[in-house]
Amino acid sequence: MMAAGPLTTHVLNSGDGVPAARMALSLHRLDSKLMIWNMLTVGTTDEDGRCPGLISREAFTPGMYKLRFETGSYWESLGQTSFFPYVEVVFSISELQQKLHLPLLMSRFSYSTYRGS
Repeated sequence: MMAAGPLTTHVLNSGDGVPAARMALSLHRLDSKLMIWNMLTVGTTDEDGRCPGLISREAFTPGMYKLRFETGSYWESLGQTSFFPYVEVVFSISELQQKLHLPLLMSRFSYSTYRGS
């Protein structure tokens, strides 16, 4: 079993009341000098809607990050349409030792997120 990293996510399809399995996502960090986003990793949620191993503790340095969820492709794979083609959650890391959990609760026409632990 892979050890949990400093960043975890859990995506829930709240419209159907199930985990959002097989959703593509990507993690990016902002280059504060060039003001461009650099992709760090890509992943896919498992059957429970989770995506372990997004980033190692060593690579999780202070800065601005975004987690991009490919919601449109997910809904399309279910034969449905969605108002949001993707969702991007932008957040800042200042404390190296913090653990961060970013859940995404979504339906075809809405989403919400929050900082978990």
